[in-house]
Amino acid sequence: MAQTVSETQPTAVVKEPETISGGHLVAKALKAEGIDVIFTLCGGHIIDIYDGCVDEGIAVVDVRHEQVAAHAADGYARVTGKPGCAVVTAGPGTTDAVTGVANAFRAESPMLLIGGQGALNQHKMGSLQDLPHVDMMTPITKFAATVPHTARAADMVSMAFRECYNGAPGPSFLEIPRDILDNSVPVESATVPEAGHYRGSTKSIGDPASVEALADLLVRAEKPVVLLGSQVWTSRGSDAATEFVRTLDIPAFMNGSARGTLPPGDPHHFHLSRRYGFNNADLILIVGTPFDFRMGYGRRLPKSATVVQIDFDYRTVGKNRDIDLGLVGDPGAILAAVTQAASGRLHKTDRKAWFAELRAEEDAAYQKRLPRQLSDANPIHPLRLAHEINEFLTEDSIYIGDGGDIVTFSGGVVQPKSPGHWMDPGPLGTLGVGIPFVLAAKYARPDKEVVALFGDGAFSLTGWDFETLVRYKLPFVGVVGNNSSMNQIRYGQEAKYGKDRGRIGNTLGDVKYDEFARMLGGYGEEVRDPKDIGPALLRARESGLPSLINVWVDPDAYAPGTMNQTMYK
Repeated sequence: MAQTVSETQPTAVVKEPETISGGHLVAKALKAEGIDVIFTLCGGHIIDIYDGCVDEGIAVVDVRHEQVAAHAADGYARVTGKPGCAVVTAGPGTTDAVTGVANAFRAESPMLLIGGQGALNQHKMGSLQDLPHVDMMTPITKFAATVPHTARAADMVSMAFRECYNGAPGPSFLEIPRDILDNSVPVESATVPEAGHYRGSTKSIGDPASVEALADLLVRAEKPVVLLGSQVWTSRGSDAATEFVRTLDIPAFMNGSARGTLPPGDPHHFHLSRRYGFNNADLILIVGTPFDFRMGYGRRLPKSATVVQIDFDYRTVGKNRDIDLGLVGDPGAILAAVTQAASGRLHKTDRKAWFAELRAEEDAAYQKRLPRQLSDANPIHPLRLAHEINEFLTEDSIYIGDGGDIVTFSGGVVQPKSPGHWMDPGPLGTLGVGIPFVLAAKYARPDKEVVALFGDGAFSLTGWDFETLVRYKLPFVGVVGNNSSMNQIRYGQEAKYGKDRGRIGNTLGDVKYDEFARMLGGYGEEVRDPKDIGPALLRARESGLPSLINVWVDPDAYAPGTMNQTMYK
């Protein structure tokens, strides 16, 4: 019997093209950027990103509030030097993250927030949690956009990261509709930028002639000073800054994330004599910090001094105060170039007298403060608490300050011993960064000890994510300076309206945060006597658990920085 064609030849099998979903494309782009963890709070819009992250080996750390996720991404960027990433759902998920993005924006911290959105085929129909996220995020990011097609998902993630480094670093935002994430496209139609090939170098020294001019000014100056700001650490220019200061023999002050660039005790390290130094210097170099409220908008710098400013961002140089020379570029690269330019002409004047003058002022300020710093008073003076924390820190301790008045006290006392070991909110002054920063720092650097000081008001804002630290087994030493008040605001109210109205809207309950810590599975201890602070800190360290030492401090003690704030004048 004859065979038919179908019986003698196999049926041709048409191979379907390999496909990939939008969420998996996002995960591949995150992996290409070097992201190894996302901070998130779950939502139905974004779960395909989770699935992609699992396949790419990216950890998914889930928190209890989206603000915590955004702050943690910011903190991760500060600790690691890599961009951080937070992923949140649409609507309230994204609006909850706005504060964290805004804080990163003012602090010039590179991070990507990915927010969900309703499906494109439901655009303007009133889908669940539909809001104009891009419109809201545009003013507080360097880049904000909607991903319009699944095939563009990875490409636009890479684009967002690239924009994070356009000038001064900062956050980006991507809104990704649900159907864009869930849909699949043929692999060959999707663009996945190759790691290391979609961003240029940002290590620019700017105008070489300006580098030469600055080198000449510094060599000739008799009484120079330099203020090293946060961009020194952001640019990872700490080594260059240290060599610059020591080679050119310049007294150095540090603020923000640059604290720790020089260790305490270094002969070029000055701290308490900054105002005196500025008032008496003939050349003032400001590196990587703007003339904002922290600098009195530049008005605290005398007109008699030559003022030079270095910054990532052209818009910052010369803003609020005229300068004699401005350099735009990478602060670390510029300092290294200036050191090299000056190395062949080090005919500077002898600055021993200038250093001795500043050191005498420094020592006098320290001695004036010392009795309060060692006070045995009860309630505990906040300076004594700050002193005990400073004594407790090691070279491997990352210090995190989260609060108003209590952290202002600590800023004059606590001195990190290594670069990159100081974290605070930055110029937005956001309370509640402490627990998220602890989460980011301890997750990124498990080898480091993390020590955090909270105001009781600040801790309350994001404190429930203490449970996240317990859940992920991330030990840290936490201290709550508890005065049952939002004391920085209380001071201003009393100054403006009198003591009889000083307690309106700023008084808190007497919360036992040590019991809160124990309830959530951590270590807790209460301290009312200053001599017990040090031993309690040691026990918290030895516990190996997330901890809170609840220290009752004097509610009627105010930090000088609080009393000198211009808003209360």
